[in-house]
Amino acid sequence: MTNHSETTGPSENGDITADTGDISLGSPAFDDHQVTLRTPAELADALPYLLGYRPEDSIVLVALTDQDGRGRFGGRARLGIPANADDWPSAARQLVHGLVTGSERRGARPGQMVAYLCQEPPAGASGRQVMERLRPLAHQVRVECGNLDVPVVEALCISDGRFWSYCCDNEACCPAEGVAMGLPGTSVVAAAATYAGIQVRGTLRELRARLLPRENSAALEQEVALDTASMALVSRILDDASRADVAEETIHLAERIMSRFAEAPAATGTLTADLRDDELLGADEAATLILGLQDRATRDRAAEWMEGDEAGPALRLWRALARRCAGPYGEHAAAPLTLAGWVAWSTGDELEAREAFAMALGADPDYLFARLLHQACNQGLDPESVRRCLRAERAERGRRQENGTGPGPDPDKATESPATTEPDPAPEPTRRRPRPRVTSTAKNRHRTTHGTRPRSTRPRPAAKDGGQRRASRAGGVRPARGTTEGEE
Repeated sequence: MTNHSETTGPSENGDITADTGDISLGSPAFDDHQVTLRTPAELADALPYLLGYRPEDSIVLVALTDQDGRGRFGGRARLGIPANADDWPSAARQLVHGLVTGSERRGARPGQMVAYLCQEPPAGASGRQVMERLRPLAHQVRVECGNLDVPVVEALCISDGRFWSYCCDNEACCPAEGVAMGLPGTSVVAAAATYAGIQVRGTLRELRARLLPRENSAALEQEVALDTASMALVSRILDDASRADVAEETIHLAERIMSRFAEAPAATGTLTADLRDDELLGADEAATLILGLQDRATRDRAAEWMEGDEAGPALRLWRALARRCAGPYGEHAAAPLTLAGWVAWSTGDELEAREAFAMALGADPDYLFARLLHQACNQGLDPESVRRCLRAERAERGRRQENGTGPGPDPDKATESPATTEPDPAPEPTRRRPRPRVTSTAKNRHRTTHGTRPRSTRPRPAAKDGGQRRASRAGGVRPARGTTEGEE
């Protein structure tokens, strides 16, 4: 149990007991610089450095494993706090079981847990009221941990710049009005994290904002551009004779824009940088790329820009395209969001990768590429295996071009990355707007029904074997508030 009789700071007898102790903040650079936490205040201050961001509306569990008689922080898992209290028991069960089983899979079953409940009060309410409202949820988390024989040694509520302990009712150390959090960046944990190169990047809301469509006057212009490009491109993508040409046009356009991004002057701050990229990308260009990336083969070629000098401009481009999937084209964001997540994961940013994959599945729950990568990232797999497959395909395509056989796949050597293999659905131009559409051919008919929800016009490539087409896709679960969003 943490030492509730000590204040933050050094103390001769203030070290927490063997239940929790020296910790690693999750960075290889930090492994040789352990930090001892002595009080609940230091545990509260450590949370952003354990996650890499400041959680909001979240339940966070941190596993503690025994190492030489002292506790060490292990896996972490976060879950959005469900708005409906009736969902709290199932949410607690999901979070606890997910973290424990994930830790066991890595060979380090937790011996204890530290739990955090983070939520800001609504207008007119106080942090103490939030703490009291969430008390049943904290109790449920402790019960679920106890059911798995993993005791919770500390449970903290962080709200409105203060924290409360659900494990201590001693007014001397845990008063009813809570304890004020220290100034950000002033604690020993913050100093050690800075030395180790660990950065806290704001909140998940700020991270997601970089990937969400802009709600401004430019959104209407972008929607018109997408409508126009759709009429020109969808039929070409669905046509076997012209699909390869569209793929080449899409790849070459993306390369030109990536070069444009790379040559642009540096910008300070994420918002300024994103606005600069938005200005460098025309609405027509964005529309052409968004629709072109709906073809799986084209998307897989774009995924090859995953390392070295290509990775930075590619990640900026995928973010910018995700921000352009406006109005009824929201489902089209699955492709650029997945590509953004892949490049982030490939370059070591697991936080952005998880959020981008989850958002891609929110846009299209059946998007298998996102689901496979999301699962691999959450399981702590090394992205190098995927990189090797993509490098091999790129090298093979280069050899075919040198031999004059063209950029397309060799019909006698149809290979795919095992990490990204998906079933080939039939051409399925689906409905996007509740209005009649004019059909061009019987093969690629666009059917509509009045009064139905607008759906995507994303082209579905034909099966490669030329035989019976497979239309089945694996089922997916839409990540939403109240679902697990990642485990480290």
